[in-house]
Amino acid sequence: MQTRRSSRLGFQPPAVGEEEVAAVADALRSGWLTTGPRAALLEERMAAYLEAKHVLAVASGTAALHLSLLALGVGPGDEVITSPITWPATANVIEHCGATPVFCDVRPGDLNIDPALVPGLLSERTKAIMPVHLAGQPADLDPLLALGLPVVEDAAHAAESAYRGRKIGSISDAACFSLYATKNIAAGEGGLVATDRDDVAQAIRDMRLTRRGDGARYDQVSAGFKANLPDVLAAIALVQLDRVEEHARIRARQFALYDEGLAGLAGIEPLERDPRDTHALHLYIVRIDPAAAGACRDDYQRALDVELIGTSIHFLPVHRLTWFRGRYPSQPPLPVAERAGDEVLSLPLSPAHSEADILDAVDAIRRVHARFTA
Repeated sequence: MQTRRSSRLGFQPPAVGEEEVAAVADALRSGWLTTGPRAALLEERMAAYLEAKHVLAVASGTAALHLSLLALGVGPGDEVITSPITWPATANVIEHCGATPVFCDVRPGDLNIDPALVPGLLSERTKAIMPVHLAGQPADLDPLLALGLPVVEDAAHAAESAYRGRKIGSISDAACFSLYATKNIAAGEGGLVATDRDDVAQAIRDMRLTRRGDGARYDQVSAGFKANLPDVLAAIALVQLDRVEEHARIRARQFALYDEGLAGLAGIEPLERDPRDTHALHLYIVRIDPAAAGACRDDYQRALDVELIGTSIHFLPVHRLTWFRGRYPSQPPLPVAERAGDEVLSLPLSPAHSEADILDAVDAIRRVHARFTA
């Protein structure tokens, strides 16, 4: 095995180059700093890519989720069923609408929402269901759609995903994507809403700029938000969209290197990937079972840090975070999510990494595993 790296391997650095730099410079020279023709072009091209009737560009993935819920009429007194294995923004936007998040436990294999448990959480107050496509693996959507309630997908990890042959973005009432710096299509910040519903699209258009119309002739039809996407960021996203297939091939190779290199390590298992679906390969997440791996996830993370290998955690269960524990003290246990929150570890993955970088990470994990299981 190789010796320890001489420089730190970042967890998920953005893969940007001179094309993105040139696109930003062109946007600045054009005179459009705010929303303009590049944002409109991004919407058009993403609608074609996602096979959706409408795509709306907004300021963040969080804004995409928030405006989608509002467009569907979610408000005070309502409930929205969602996953606890997600970034807190998924639950925060439900709160921002004045509604209540109802957390549903997840499946052990892929850590996506367990559709078999959702019917038991329905009430007369349930207004929508918000599944999360963790790491790029689509949640099981058909059982959720069959319940007859609006479905808003948190597709922050799932720009390239397809569920049973259907593109994520073409299936539910709304699918919400992120353009954050670590995402597969990265602009630094930004978000997208894909929907086939004309009413949802129009409501989001009205809310994201607080107005209808342009220039001096405008009207306001709702108390909206400042949630539009600037052209400078859209310019970056357009270049990233051009490179999406190239980057997908690189990440597929990195997944294969991890699959091969970590096979047979007791107590270290990647999340399941359903062969019926197209996985976006956004995160390579393993679960570390301390009984078999010789140490807990946190011990592995600290040991890999000494090896100069950057890692992250996706995710700590939202319902166990301080604010949500205080707000919902009677939250029932969610045993699958809670165990996963103690075991998951995300490994370095980015088109900016070389194959040698990923092999360094594999070798470091194998060294750490050998020490802990000796």
